[in-house]
Amino acid sequence: KMLQRVLCTVLFMGALPSLAEVSQGHISVVLLGATGDLAKKYLWQGLFQLYMDQVSSGHSFTFHGAALTALEPGQRLMFDVLKKLACPPDESPNRCAVLKDQFLKLSQYHQLKTAENYTVLNREIETLLRQEGLKEAGRIFYFSVPPFAYTEIARHINSSCRPPPGAWLRVVLEKPFGHDLESAQQLAAELTSFFKEEEMYRVDHYLGKQAVAHILPFRDQNRQFLDPIWNRHHVERVEIVLKETVDAEGRTSFYEQYGVIRDVLQNHLTEALMFLTMELPANVSRAEEVLQSKLQAFQSLRGLEKNSAVLGQYQAYASQVQEELQKPQDYISTTPTFAGVLIHSDSLRWEGVPFLLTSGKALDERVGYVRVLFKNRAYCTQSETLRDAEHSQCKAKQIIFYIGHGVLNMPAVLVSRNLFRPVMPEGTWREAVGQSDLHIFGQPLSDYYVYSPVKERDAYSVLISNIYHARKDFFITTENLLASWGFWTPLLESISHQPLRLYPGGVENQHLLDFEMVSGEVAFTLAEPVELLNPNRLMPSDYRTIQSKFRQSPLVSAWSEELISHLASDIEKTASRTVAQSGQFHLALSGGSSPVVLFQRLARHHYAFPWKHTHIWLVDERCVPLTDTESNFFSLHNHLLQNVRVPYFNVHPMPVHLNQRLCVEEDAGTELYAKEIMALVANASFDLVLLGVGTDGHTASLFPRSENGLEGAQTVVLTESPVKPHQRMSLSLPLINKARQVFVLVLGKGKHDITTLLSRVGHEPRKWPISGVSPSSGQLVWYVDYEALLG
Repeated sequence: KMLQRVLCTVLFMGALPSLAEVSQGHISVVLLGATGDLAKKYLWQGLFQLYMDQVSSGHSFTFHGAALTALEPGQRLMFDVLKKLACPPDESPNRCAVLKDQFLKLSQYHQLKTAENYTVLNREIETLLRQEGLKEAGRIFYFSVPPFAYTEIARHINSSCRPPPGAWLRVVLEKPFGHDLESAQQLAAELTSFFKEEEMYRVDHYLGKQAVAHILPFRDQNRQFLDPIWNRHHVERVEIVLKETVDAEGRTSFYEQYGVIRDVLQNHLTEALMFLTMELPANVSRAEEVLQSKLQAFQSLRGLEKNSAVLGQYQAYASQVQEELQKPQDYISTTPTFAGVLIHSDSLRWEGVPFLLTSGKALDERVGYVRVLFKNRAYCTQSETLRDAEHSQCKAKQIIFYIGHGVLNMPAVLVSRNLFRPVMPEGTWREAVGQSDLHIFGQPLSDYYVYSPVKERDAYSVLISNIYHARKDFFITTENLLASWGFWTPLLESISHQPLRLYPGGVENQHLLDFEMVSGEVAFTLAEPVELLNPNRLMPSDYRTIQSKFRQSPLVSAWSEELISHLASDIEKTASRTVAQSGQFHLALSGGSSPVVLFQRLARHHYAFPWKHTHIWLVDERCVPLTDTESNFFSLHNHLLQNVRVPYFNVHPMPVHLNQRLCVEEDAGTELYAKEIMALVANASFDLVLLGVGTDGHTASLFPRSENGLEGAQTVVLTESPVKPHQRMSLSLPLINKARQVFVLVLGKGKHDITTLLSRVGHEPRKWPISGVSPSSGQLVWYVDYEALLG
């Protein structure tokens, strides 16, 4: 019997305590894509490491390499790789030789191309177990294949290659897991029709990097030191960085589809970010608690905008794409090869702390690190040369999880000596000595406590071991994956045609890619002209002849970003002028998506705004609880109110939720809001009303042919929307027209048709409610961006 012969040989070499201990059952490992690059470079070595580590665990193993290649050539290719497998330096040569020989005997190649092939594989596994008299513990299927092949393979495994009841199945999936939120949802839905969530292990190999994998244990073991300082009051900023010297040559077909954000930031760097920002569960070794904390950390992240990122592309990339993908000479790629992204968390712990995620190709060095820089409040009177690092409170205070390469050329954890001496697990990490001439972030290595792993391990070896041990917290769950794509997709969509800064590559980049944080945004520090990758795009100067009137009222037009800036400034001027005259400012704001960027602009750039004297009212509201993400108040709160200091009593949400029910006439919510307006707003004339326009010409929640709100004495009405949620509460048109000023904001190409139509029609509010907006004694101003105005 093959397995017994193998076990006897290993036992003879002292690898197993006794044959009797091999009672926990048999594990079949199937590596799909067994002759591919990833398998050659990392996966077979990781599986061999698993075998060496677990040969005395009580499990027996067989390893099945599989690919589309026919049996003989596939077998030859696979065994060429297996013969080159190496043991760790601390392994004795004799034991290494025996284990390697046995590993090769336990490995076999299969062509897996058809449903029948999977049926045959299943039969072979069952026959082997029966012949050897072994119980099956489980099966691992490692998908080292492109994602487009996942569904078909999953179908075959599910229908004819599952282990019997009582044995487990673990399916390992490699990125990319989709291209955006929609494609990730689609792929996830396909896979969950074949596998349970607990059966799927999505690999992000960065979670196997020893420094990254130690972030949570480090936080846990050093709670006594970190609890007082791991927060916004003490942390100045956090940098999560992966720099590469290589470019994308030879990989442009992949890179053109993904770019640096999808390739590195959305997964590797985001996972490190989660480990830093998540609340520590009581037990960090409980996977469910860790995964739940990660999800909560995702929910606290503030949404990204176009100005949250700076993007670049190395100069040779375009010609590489043209050559490798046979693109024409005039083909212009807008794929970023460099990105710096500023992220904020709105959690109580991290509010206001900038997290900088940076990665790029063709940079000056290959290095990865996570750096937590603490605020320094000390002033030291004595000369610096007379102070030692351990006691000097004036030197920088930081914790660095050094992922690898760079000047240290090894994974490490560094803690400034003037912070604390960290607790590190004995046996797996040791304090490093020597190399005193090295400098990290401008400081000599002697300024830090430096720890490195006792035994350096490849990331894939770590992850394969975690698959064996069913440590799900080292992998990406479906919820985790969709939360990440949900966070990154809006940014990816907003920058899809953004001009990129071209850089030469390597040390010649100099300061070209340096960037800085200003008012919650990032921008390159060098303001030199950026070469446009789309020179044919019209610029604002091309529109100097646009009329300054729209529907006989003043018109302000610009690109959306400039327009929002202009509108925010005009609102602030109106507020300041009104407060100076009457002591308070009553502002009524519409819901929808268009005002969100305005709210963010007001919160982050207008520090002189007289919020203390401002009353905030809602123009309209959806009949949902105010905590519902569909609620206009929820959006207003998230993007504006929680970031500015408006007195609590000055915030007036619409009373849509009374007596535990929504927008019921008997509850008289409209009358309540009307009375509140009458009591606080002089003559019920708002100082400023901000409106938007729907593609059907609706404004506020006043829809074409609406029975309520377009005329009559009612000031606040219930209306019906043609889209869900259907029930709404809205200010009426007569009340809006009593305002001193009305600003109408119109953004995007999607509004071009209605904008064109409105420029031609007269006063017909029953057809187009926005056409009925005409303040009786106030001013109406239109703010329309170029895309809405000109298409």
